[in-house]
Amino acid sequence: MSQLNITLNQEEILQLLSKDHDQAFRELLRKSLNSILMAESTAQLKAEPYERSEERTDSRNGTRERELKTRIGKITLTVPRHRNIPFKTLVFDNYSRSEAALIASMAEMVVSGVATRKVSNIMETLCGTTFSKSSVSEVCKDLIEKVNEFKDRPLTGKYPFLTVDATYFKVREKHRIVSKSFMIVYGTNQEGHREILGFEVYDNESKGTWNSFLQKLKKRGLQGLLMITSDAHEGIQDAISNVFPEVPWQRCQFHFDMNISGKSPKKYQAGIRAELQEMWNCDTIEAAQKKRDSIIADYRDVAESAMSCLDEGFESAMTVMALPKNLRRYFRTSNHIERLNKELKRRSSIIGIFPNEESLIRLMGSVLLERNDAVIAKKAIFSPANYTLMANSKTVAELKKLAEEQQKLRAA
Repeated sequence: MSQLNITLNQEEILQLLSKDHDQAFRELLRKSLNSILMAESTAQLKAEPYERSEERTDSRNGTRERELKTRIGKITLTVPRHRNIPFKTLVFDNYSRSEAALIASMAEMVVSGVATRKVSNIMETLCGTTFSKSSVSEVCKDLIEKVNEFKDRPLTGKYPFLTVDATYFKVREKHRIVSKSFMIVYGTNQEGHREILGFEVYDNESKGTWNSFLQKLKKRGLQGLLMITSDAHEGIQDAISNVFPEVPWQRCQFHFDMNISGKSPKKYQAGIRAELQEMWNCDTIEAAQKKRDSIIADYRDVAESAMSCLDEGFESAMTVMALPKNLRRYFRTSNHIERLNKELKRRSSIIGIFPNEESLIRLMGSVLLERNDAVIAKKAIFSPANYTLMANSKTVAELKKLAEEQQKLRAA
C-alpha cells in the first residue's frame, strides 16, 4: 500500500489539545481511515486518480458514505466505488469485528438484566444508542458464524510446529459464576508463518479435554507435525502421547526456569536463573548436559528440591536441541501464546464476567480472528526451502527418536 499522509489544520490541532477533544479524535480517525480506503482503491486499480496507466484494471465510479461505530462515537467514511470490479476493503472487517463482538457481549448483558449501570453507560458511550433484543440477536448471529468458520476451518498444508496453552475466563452458567478453560493453539506452517489455528472452551483443563482439543485439530486435517511446545500440564502431555505419539514434546523453558527458581531459596534464585540461562543457550546437547551437571553440583546442598526438578525435567526441556540452531529460539518457549493470553485478558476486562459461554466464544474468537490477520502478515520464521532441507535431514529422525523415548518414559 502506498504511504499515507494525514494533515491537520491549526484548528484541529487545538481541538486535540483541548479538554473537549473527542470530536478532534473522531476527525483524525475519519481522515486516517479515508486515506486507507483511497490507498486500497489505488492499489486495486493500479492507478492514481486521473492517471493514465497501461496497468490500470478498472476506473473509479464515485463514492458512497458508510457509517462506522467506534469507541469514540460514529464516524462517516467515504468509500470508493469502481465501475466494473467491486471495490474491496479490509477496513470495516478488521476494525469492526472485535469491536462489534465487544458491543454485542455488553449489549447482551444489558438486555439480560445482569449488567451494572457502568456497563449501560459504556454501551451508550461506545454506540450512542441502546440495543433491543432483536438487534443484539442479529449482531450475535453474524459474529458467531464468522468465528465458528474461523475456529473450525479445514487445515491444509503442513504445520511442523505447534504451541498450545490455556487461560481462564469467568462465565455465568445456571445462576452461578464458573471459570471456563479457553484453549488456544498456534501453528507454524511449512512456509515459516505462524497462524492461530484454533481455540475451544471447556469446563476445565484435564486429560480428557486436552485429548478432545488435539483430536479436533487432527480431524480438521492437521499434518506434518514435528514438535509441540507447551507448559508441563499433565493433561497436555497425556494428549500429545495419545493423539500424536510420534511427535515429541518440548517443555516450555521459561515455565521450567520459573519452576526451578521457585523451588530455590530466595537468596539463590538470581544466581540459579543466570546459570540456567547459560544452559539454555548452549550450542549442543552435550554442552547443555555438562552445564546441567555443573549447576546441580553447585546447588544440590542448598536447593535440593530445585535441583531434583532440573534433573527430572531436563530432557523434555531440551527437545528443541534437535532443531537447527537458528530455529531453536522460536520454539523453546510458549511465550508468544502467553502474550496473546494477556491481550485476551485485557480485551475482556471491560466485560468482567461473560453472560454465557457463547458470548465468551464470540468476543475472544473475534479478537483471535483479528489478531490472526496480524500474525500471518509478520515475517516468516524460515523459508519453504529451509523447511524442505530440515524435512529431508536427520532432524526428523532425531525428533521421532525423542518421541519414542518420551513414550517409553510415560509407559514406565
